[in-house]
Amino acid sequence: MALLGVNIDHVATLRQARGAVYPEPVIAAGIAEMAGADQITVHLRGDRRHIVDRDLRLLVDTVQTRLNVELAATDEMIEVVGGVAPQQATLVPERPDEITTEGGLDVIRHAAEVERATGALRERGIAVSVFIDPEPAQVERSSRLGLTHLEFNTAAYAETRDEAVAAAELDRLRVAIAAARAEGLHVAAGHGLHYHNVQPLAAEPEVEEFNIGHAIVARAVFSGLADAVREMKRLVG
Repeated sequence: MALLGVNIDHVATLRQARGAVYPEPVIAAGIAEMAGADQITVHLRGDRRHIVDRDLRLLVDTVQTRLNVELAATDEMIEVVGGVAPQQATLVPERPDEITTEGGLDVIRHAAEVERATGALRERGIAVSVFIDPEPAQVERSSRLGLTHLEFNTAAYAETRDEAVAAAELDRLRVAIAAARAEGLHVAAGHGLHYHNVQPLAAEPEVEEFNIGHAIVARAVFSGLADAVREMKRLVG
């Protein structure tokens, strides 16, 4: 059964849109956990557009399952995240002008930065994953860098409305998953997944974890967060 990581960034997005003190991401994390979430995921961005440092400190103290923090491999982010020491950190690419993460981290091109960040975070007792596109060459380089966990970027599969493209992207993900498992790596997946496209990928037994946020928070507007988490947990399980 795959684990469900609930990304609560967009609870913080709603708060930051008005500069208010609500809604509270820490409360959202607690509700998600009570509804069956196996992990809470957040992305601490350089511009602090949603999650801020204060949220991170509170989440480290209150999350009962696991806290997975996504971050760019910059000195600032390594210092902040290393200082609070969540259970896991996931290295992601980041551009200031992007709406959301665009593509996976190129660990071939940025091998030195990934290796440096991984070492620094592990010194703080933090497990490290990397968010990459589903390409065997990226998997192989990640393994050579000593990473033990990967998260595959599912955007190309999840965001297309062309059934033929979706089928081809699903096959591409399957090839990458097989390559990762052949290297003995733990496999997660996420980005763009929602209630109508997650099941074909959830049927792949070697995907151990899904990190899903926007779809869950969007459904929560209508059905409540607990019900939204329970339904997604049912689909990935």
